[in-house]
Amino acid sequence: MMAEPTTAYIGLGSNLGDRAGFLDKAIRMLGESEQVKVVRLSDIIETAAVGGSNQPKYLNSVAEIKTLLGPEELYRRMTDIEEALGRVRTEKWSPRVIDLDLLVYGEQVIKSDDLTVPHPQMHLRSFVLKGLCRLNRQLVHPVMQVSVTELAGRLGGGAFTLNHDLPQLVSLAGVIGVGKTTLTKKLANYFGIKASFESYDTNPYMPQVYAGRKDLALDSQLYFLISRVEQLNHNVLGPGEMVVSDYVFDKEMIYASRLLNSQQLSRYWKYYQPFRAAIASPVLVVYMTDSMRNCLGRIHERNRPYEQNIEPHFLEALGGDYEKLFDDWKSSPVIRISMSESDYTQEASVECLAEQIKHYIAV
Repeated sequence: MMAEPTTAYIGLGSNLGDRAGFLDKAIRMLGESEQVKVVRLSDIIETAAVGGSNQPKYLNSVAEIKTLLGPEELYRRMTDIEEALGRVRTEKWSPRVIDLDLLVYGEQVIKSDDLTVPHPQMHLRSFVLKGLCRLNRQLVHPVMQVSVTELAGRLGGGAFTLNHDLPQLVSLAGVIGVGKTTLTKKLANYFGIKASFESYDTNPYMPQVYAGRKDLALDSQLYFLISRVEQLNHNVLGPGEMVVSDYVFDKEMIYASRLLNSQQLSRYWKYYQPFRAAIASPVLVVYMTDSMRNCLGRIHERNRPYEQNIEPHFLEALGGDYEKLFDDWKSSPVIRISMSESDYTQEASVECLAEQIKHYIAV
């Protein structure tokens, strides 16, 4: 019985010479083998080089093929094509006339000295995921068990690298009462790492602000601002150190804009700008959502006296602010989770999320 062909996906890129011509030649050479059929090609996308290096822009595409070659044989065929087209292998991230990456080979997971499939960086590259989405939106990453559509949505159009020289800060975000602190504790326990928490209980101004003392709103926001810097500055978080926090620093302007008058906000902004530069940026954000009803239920259950008068319209406004923040978020991947769809009081749900997080941190 003749073997059934395997569907595989190959990423193509070029940033030297006749870029489009090299992509076309590589595709033609792939299809010249009787054991490889090029089924479809995604659109060509022009992108800057990954990592911000100073080199020419790339043209990128993704090919869907059906092949009778095994993964190692296919990989050797791809490297033969690269060499025939003049690729010279030097240091990592160097310019190249052609680059062929085996992204996915059926549902197989392969780890050898020469080959890792699925490609270990594909979930961090929007240009790869967009190409895969054009070819097969339902395609599931064989290791992460998440569709390429969802993976693409996590990146906001960006391309990211895993950098061991940066603090591996994972920040949880969402409105009051969504469950950030509880989940932060569970993730810190799962990974065995340090956690940073918002200083609600030590802020002497917060209860009075919630009671109507608007004249103390600036003092309260500055207290939070200083505590963030003390927790998340580059001198505190070491290179490669994994930390999870129950807030994302960028939410500061959400609350400042909601709670401060124009004069207070102007003064606050003068402090915010230099402090922002001192803060380590997260390598990953977990953005948590839930219904306002559920959030209010948690607020009432934990029974902080100054929070008991929070009204639904305030939470809804905050929810809109968070949506705007993460609609435009470009600095890291964002994993969105719905607290009403998964029960994160259960260890299995926490473990599932933690396994996703592992793919976005360099540890």
